[in-house]
Amino acid sequence: MDRNGKAYFTYNSAARWMGYYLDYVSGFFILCTIMLAFILKSQGTDSAHVALGITSALSLSGPFQFFVRCTADLANSMTSVQRLQEYAELKSEPPQVLSSDKLLKGKWPNKGALSFVNTVMRYREGFDPVLKNISFEVKPGMKVGVVGRTGAGKSSLLQALFRLSEIEPSSKIIIDNVDTSKVGLKTLREAISIIPQSPFIFEGTVRENLDPFSLYSDQDIWNALEDVQLKESILQMEEGLKQPISEGTSVFSVGQKQLICLARAILRNNKILVLDEATANVDMDTDGLIQQTIKRKFSQCTVLTVAHRLDTIIESDRVLVLSHGEALEFDHPHNLLQKEGGHFAGMVAATGSKSEQNLRNKAEEAFFQTH
Repeated sequence: MDRNGKAYFTYNSAARWMGYYLDYVSGFFILCTIMLAFILKSQGTDSAHVALGITSALSLSGPFQFFVRCTADLANSMTSVQRLQEYAELKSEPPQVLSSDKLLKGKWPNKGALSFVNTVMRYREGFDPVLKNISFEVKPGMKVGVVGRTGAGKSSLLQALFRLSEIEPSSKIIIDNVDTSKVGLKTLREAISIIPQSPFIFEGTVRENLDPFSLYSDQDIWNALEDVQLKESILQMEEGLKQPISEGTSVFSVGQKQLICLARAILRNNKILVLDEATANVDMDTDGLIQQTIKRKFSQCTVLTVAHRLDTIIESDRVLVLSHGEALEFDHPHNLLQKEGGHFAGMVAATGSKSEQNLRNKAEEAFFQTH
């Protein structure tokens, strides 16, 4: 309301300023007309003609200001038309549901195998690709960490997976032997759970935030809240699961909002989980709780983790190293750390000698436990 009021007040002030100075212009025009009329009268011009000129000048002042203001209003209003036209001409997303999706309903994905095959993606036609021939394969149940510096293409990889931006026709992303480009967007996005970097809360009750489509029982929701250690906090609220909350609510901290997002993913129980730097904005205790819960509840699921802290993905089954949209390395962290001059080894070394040794020990321990 404040921003709208400022814009409205500024617009009216400008209109008043313009009207004020247009009156000055009209007054000057009338003054010149009267002076000219006196000169013509002194030279013998008929008084009726002089009077007609002065009367006409007086009658023009009102329409003059009106037409100028109408022209300004028209230009201002056409800006809205221009914006509407731009939105109307936006390219529509692909279909949400396809007829072939009925065969996949409830059965796909049932393993969680994921493959990127020569994936090329660009945000607009004519732009340089942000993903350049990326190929890697993730077996069912694998935990994969994605690392890289700012602009490496980590978020673009997730956008391609969820088809927020379409990949090139020659590229493929395959989940359980199904090409995702042949699946409706709704079917695809329902099959993958995500915990984003910035947790989001819907306007509604606690229950509506966890289960917006009323697919699960109250007991299932309480079990999910217990898994993320939020059950006691919800029970202490006056209305429990019916407690109204919103994005700007102070009922939950940032860490608790992230745990709510984790509880959503637990309820969905999909075979593929994506963590988009989910622990970047939370404290170390909440980070540890999220990692332990994921290990326990998603042990049989494929987990793709975009890492902010290297210790978050150092125990993963594989690490994908990206740089400028290209896949540089893809292997177990322990194997990558054995490569002298390797990109991942350089990132670990940059954390400092003490942290590097700790990360190397964790990677080695995880490697020998797995093998």
